[in-house]
Amino acid sequence: MYRGLFIGLVTLDLIYLADSAPKNNQKLVAADYTVAAGGPATNAAVTFAHLSNQATILGVVGSHPMTQLIRSDLENYRVAIADLEPNKQTPPPVSSIIVTQATGERAVISLNAAKTQANTGSIPANILQDIDIVLIDGHQMAVSEAIAQTAKAQNIPVVIDGGSWKAGFEKILPFVDYAICSANFSPPDCQIQTQIFDYLKSFGIPHIVVTHGEQPIAYLSSNQIGTITVPQIPVVDTLGAGDIFHGAFCHYILSENFPNALAKAANIAANSCQFFGTRRWME
Repeated sequence: MYRGLFIGLVTLDLIYLADSAPKNNQKLVAADYTVAAGGPATNAAVTFAHLSNQATILGVVGSHPMTQLIRSDLENYRVAIADLEPNKQTPPPVSSIIVTQATGERAVISLNAAKTQANTGSIPANILQDIDIVLIDGHQMAVSEAIAQTAKAQNIPVVIDGGSWKAGFEKILPFVDYAICSANFSPPDCQIQTQIFDYLKSFGIPHIVVTHGEQPIAYLSSNQIGTITVPQIPVVDTLGAGDIFHGAFCHYILSENFPNALAKAANIAANSCQFFGTRRWME
């Protein structure tokens, strides 16, 4: 059993399954509906815990009544919460998500962590004690930078979830061991994949990944270029697949070589796409 620390966004996700996303002035009746805690680091933590590990999410939750839905969901999946602002009384960020039934594609409207940025003085003492791996999703940049620096000094591997470029990532990249980015990750002056690889490599990151949905995963590991084939499956819902991939990768990289960890994480993420919502694949 491993111990992982996941740093970033904690939201409340309201997820609907429907024929399509609504147009202006249109009302839709959903075919299904579910509620879960969300955010890239949060979903990754749930996946890591599901794979028989101990996971802690470090983010802003607060004490608003709505946070009870977040807390009960994470308690159900055995994810501990390290709250950066436990006395915050405003509502947590809420994401409303519509999954298109025929394609599994999702439309999302949400509030990110822009209004809930914590300072480094909020970091709990000894947060890295007995931790085997750290994942950062970029939504708590100051806290993430401080912890990444300490983790590097303690030889704890640091993974970043590069779903999209966020200002401040450049301060964290020097401490990163595994940069796992989507095709939407666009650092300054980077338009194509080779530029992304070159940019991340300039920070000394030894293992770099760019995912492309159902297309093969491209990676650069110790100057070796390779690809991993993604399983082709009937898709019900792609929501959270990237987050689930990151959580599974954090599990497998602690016992497998890099290509094997990517391949096994891709299998988990692909399997999750056959179920509606971000939790039912675990049942």
